Amino acid sequence: MTSVALPVTARLPSGFRTVAWIGIALGLVAAWLALPPLTIRSWVPSLVLGLIAIMLGTGVAIRGERRFGGFAIASGTLGFAVAYFATVSSLGKLESVVVWSALFAAMLRFAAPLTFAALGGMFSERSGVVNIGLEGMMLMGAFFGILAADKLDSWWLGLIVGVLSGGVAALVHALWSIHLRADQIISGTAINLLAVGVTGYLFIDIYGTEGTPTDIPSIPNVHLGFLGDGFVGDIFGRLNLMIWLAIVLVPLTWAIMFKTPIGLRIRACGEHPRAADTVGINVYAIRYGAVVISGMLAAAGGAYLSIGFNNSFNENMTAGRGFIALAALIFGNWRPFGAAAACLLFGFSSALALRLPEYSQSASVLFQALPYVLTLIAVAGVIGRSIPPAAVGRPYRKQ
Repeated sequence: MTSVALPVTARLPSGFRTVAWIGIALGLVAAWLALPPLTIRSWVPSLVLGLIAIMLGTGVAIRGERRFGGFAIASGTLGFAVAYFATVSSLGKLESVVVWSALFAAMLRFAAPLTFAALGGMFSERSGVVNIGLEGMMLMGAFFGILAADKLDSWWLGLIVGVLSGGVAALVHALWSIHLRADQIISGTAINLLAVGVTGYLFIDIYGTEGTPTDIPSIPNVHLGFLGDGFVGDIFGRLNLMIWLAIVLVPLTWAIMFKTPIGLRIRACGEHPRAADTVGINVYAIRYGAVVISGMLAAAGGAYLSIGFNNSFNENMTAGRGFIALAALIFGNWRPFGAAAACLLFGFSSALALRLPEYSQSASVLFQALPYVLTLIAVAGVIGRSIPPAAVGRPYRKQ
């Protein structure tokens, strides 16, 4: 009896998740019906689809898949809300705000630095070390990247120096957290404060009140002329090189973490370091390497901000993006594709918020806050609790 029942039970969650994904899709369609190019001027069809999505999500949540059921409920509710406000707005304002190619291109630009930092945080936390110092490591990469690009007159040398500076900051964090067994939260906070102080002082000392020059070499865009000037070409035809690198890194990181021996060792150190040590894995070396890689990836995102996105540097220019990336990592359940999807959500909200003031200032603020609200809901366990690696945050002492 047991051998027959287990496979059936094991198949149930995946079936529930399929139903939840259908609900999520229906919520998205509910919003899409009222937006360009369809712009249906009645909210009734969107209400019907939204209610179906909510019912599907509720049914899935009752049967145990609270996380995906909650996503379906949120999708149905938000889809109808968007459709309702779209139908009561004027067509002129709606078409000026919702330009899909521009929104998607801006989404990728805003999501790229978050993706670098989130993937870096995954390496560190999968190995068992909490890294809330991502913010400081991004800031180090942003400043030293543009400083090296300016002094060496080369964007790629600036990128290398920026990445290395993040690795140095991560090495300090690793030393405190792994070797000295300091509290990892305090260590990461110290890195953030140190980065703000060091970059702020050097920025004023070197560039003064005039700021960085305007002729600093910048990371180039990749022009794909064969895509043309249509919808696809407008999105992917002129993306920055770092955005393409971030896109490639997502499946590459997944393959490394879940399909290679080194990924297995990293995950073993984060789940049960003593068992990993027993079978001959050097827990200290794995954690040191993972934390340093974490800092280098976060710094790559910071360098993109300064010499790829803004082509300038301002004090504390990362503006909390390291913390947002950490939230995206938790939202994505410490998996590359989930974290990247959360980064895209943040990026889309930022892109939409830039265009919404023409329509409504309050709506702009709402969409800026939406990803944070969803992240708090997910982390709080309202729609399913995110489960971190078992040994994350616990210093390991070899016996």
